[in-house]
Amino acid sequence: MTHRTVGHPAGLPDDPRANVTAPTPECPVEITLSALHGRWTTLVVRELLRGDRSYSELRAALPMLSDKVLSDRLAQLGEAGVVERDRRPGWPPRVRYALTPSGHRLGPVLQALWDWGAEASVRDSGAESGHETSPAH
Repeated sequence: MTHRTVGHPAGLPDDPRANVTAPTPECPVEITLSALHGRWTTLVVRELLRGDRSYSELRAALPMLSDKVLSDRLAQLGEAGVVERDRRPGWPPRVRYALTPSGHRLGPVLQALWDWGAEASVRDSGAESGHETSPAH
């Protein structure tokens, strides 16, 4: 059995949804970007990739993040099926946030975004200084 992208350029899926002429909500890339949209979202996911956390642990890990934005991001990630909220009975109630299996699959996505950005940063800084950063052929 051949891989489904054999014969297709890298990054171009063999899927009829990839042949649209405008972004659509059904597009898998748009769905992913929607789940990760908003400032701080990727950092919240990063913290949860390290393990489940309480709200206060997330606040301590991201001290510049406001309570409102953290609450909004956790709600957004919950609606996207990325984060689950586990509320334990008792007083005070204990709440933990954890990535769903779907949320854990965002780890390689974030790594790919990091890698691309790191390469672009090196390229851009080389271009600003007038030095070529691409290998000579």
